[in-house]
Amino acid sequence: MKLTITSKAQAWFKQELELAEGQGIKFYGKVYGKTQVHDGFSVGMAVDTPESPLVEEKDNGILYFVEEADEWFFKGYDLVVDYDAELDEPKYEFVKA
Repeated sequence: MKLTITSKAQAWFKQELELAEGQGIKFYGKVYGKTQVHDGFSVGMAVDTPESPLVEEKDNGILYFVEEADEWFFKGYDLVVDYDAELDEPKYEFVKA
């Protein structure tokens, strides 16, 4: 699995979230919603400290990660996190790995 955070998404995270030392932004599968590859699940995002990361990406001093426990949700796909200017929030794209 590969995790990509676009520069526009990075700017949004930097502006919107305050991170303490050692914290990062975790992406995970959550119940309810829909993605382009899941019915009944959507992508969740939270400020958290990594415990057993499956993948980590550090950009502009911010750590982004997915935990091993969420491998089921991302299995077979890479995640691209971009910014939706109309909604003023992150948007997620699953790309076949």
